Amino acid sequence: MGAHRAGAVRPAGPAGPTSGDALPDPDRPGAPGPRPAGRDRYFDALRAAALVRVVAYHTFGWAWAGLVFPSMGVMFALAGTLMAKSLERPAPQVVRGRLRRLLPPFWFWGVFVVAAMLVHGWVPGRRIVYWVVPLGDPPGDAWGEQAWEILWYLRTYLWFVLLSPPLLRLFRLAPVPVLLLSLAPVLVLNFLWAGPDNRFGSALWDLSTYLFCWILGFAHRDGVLRRTRPAVVVAASLAALGYGGWYAFAHRAGAGTYDLDEIPLAQAFWSAGFVTLLMWAKARFRIDFARLARFRRLDRVVTVFNARAVTVYLWHEIALVLAVPLIDRLWDVPAFEKYLPLDSQWFLFGVGWVLILVFVLLCGWVEDVAARKKPRLLP
Repeated sequence: MGAHRAGAVRPAGPAGPTSGDALPDPDRPGAPGPRPAGRDRYFDALRAAALVRVVAYHTFGWAWAGLVFPSMGVMFALAGTLMAKSLERPAPQVVRGRLRRLLPPFWFWGVFVVAAMLVHGWVPGRRIVYWVVPLGDPPGDAWGEQAWEILWYLRTYLWFVLLSPPLLRLFRLAPVPVLLLSLAPVLVLNFLWAGPDNRFGSALWDLSTYLFCWILGFAHRDGVLRRTRPAVVVAASLAALGYGGWYAFAHRAGAGTYDLDEIPLAQAFWSAGFVTLLMWAKARFRIDFARLARFRRLDRVVTVFNARAVTVYLWHEIALVLAVPLIDRLWDVPAFEKYLPLDSQWFLFGVGWVLILVFVLLCGWVEDVAARKKPRLLP
């Protein structure tokens, strides 16, 4: 999803190209199309992998998935990097551009979700305004919960976008201290004050959990990671991973699982350590995955994921929901019942991806319109 940046102080030096470096100005109408050869495929591949992991987690419910690849931390760090680059332009222009690219796909998706809930008897209150601008969790009923519960990410991303101009200025005053102190809010919420038990409290927890990853994106863009001694980065990352992992397993009795999504403090530290190593390796070794272009089909898939990231994220839960009754109908065909693994979660996963592709073809063009590009079935 996107990113941005503010402030009069220019970065000390970019840590190599990013996905956003090769893109035309997304907030300027009439900008030329991107040059595929200029794309940073390392970040593109990470974003695609993060989306695949999100769909897999929502299909299988693997508690260990976040330990193997903390996808949300990765996505927030990538967004923070691109935000820092974008804020080389005036902040109001960048914020407007990010809102323009995010909200139309959300509105388009929301029309179908809200209409479906209304048909099933949902009576909205005044908080329906959050379906216009999701600064808080949009309301909904239990019937549609599997569809709208994922909107916490859009709400958190939107707040990070709005807060990035002052955050970036603050970061550039004292990069390393600010980066380290970005873990303080989640520690305060966990040990001192749990915050209010309402929408504001939920937003506060999510912002605190992923604040480090977002600011880490600033650090990568400004070259802070590249200039830091490898031993310091590796030691700090391993310490964060160790604490996050220990906390998850030490508190699994209270949470009922060691799933990082259920233990914010563990999520914050594990994501911090994991993503720091990914971003540092990128800056240190100048990894770009340029050879991915040799594998045309895989390269094409990565391109589609990045151009349709909002569509995939918004529609994937609906695709998984619709896959269940579709598979139920297949049981009525004796040949399918005999030869297809209809009771397998992997089959559900496969059917879900087929439906996600359908939604990408039917709805992905909204992202093109939001970006002021010519609508296409596939990028």
